[in-house]
Amino acid sequence: MQLDWSYAIKVIPTILEGLKYTILISVLGIFIGFIIGSVFGFLRQCNNKVLNKIAYIYIWIIRGTPLMVQALYFYFAIPALLGINLDRVVAGVCVIALNSGAYIAEIVRGALQSVDPGQKEAGVSLGLSNTQTLFHIIIPPAFSSMLPSLGNQFIIALKDTALLTVIGVGELTHQASMIASTSFKTVETYTTLAVMYLILTTLLSFLLKFMEKKVR
Repeated sequence: MQLDWSYAIKVIPTILEGLKYTILISVLGIFIGFIIGSVFGFLRQCNNKVLNKIAYIYIWIIRGTPLMVQALYFYFAIPALLGINLDRVVAGVCVIALNSGAYIAEIVRGALQSVDPGQKEAGVSLGLSNTQTLFHIIIPPAFSSMLPSLGNQFIIALKDTALLTVIGVGELTHQASMIASTSFKTVETYTTLAVMYLILTTLLSFLLKFMEKKVR
């Protein structure tokens, strides 16, 4: 089998056409997922049994099903049930957001539980309200402790966008698959794709480490 590595260089511009979708879905999905995860993470810690149970069921369903199945269900099944048409990119953002949100919720819950209860008691003894105690005493150390786990989840979410090719989102993997299916140069094409993802995750890792140092 003869490999044409010059072809790998030729296909880079075509594959990069999907980079905008990969970045767009990753950034929006992670941002919305962080908001969802923070809310449900707090709900898992609240004393309200109904809200706690709702959060538990959401996390249980998302973590118990593959992301690819979630993408298929969100893009094909839900629009069929509601009688609507859903854009592929919008569906991709929603899937990444809901999926990462479930895992971030558990990260948030664990970080809140790691804060010494004595700090909350100290805030109350100083006359701080529950809201002041939460935002000034509990959240800062909790956020600092969850940063490494959040960073890992952000990288996972970026790589998970590759699974959205199953619903036809024109991201990096979809572009590479289209090229490979027509040129039959699978080794060259998918090697180029793998290198691109490696570069993206490496850059994201450096950015997250920089932010972690700044926050701490």
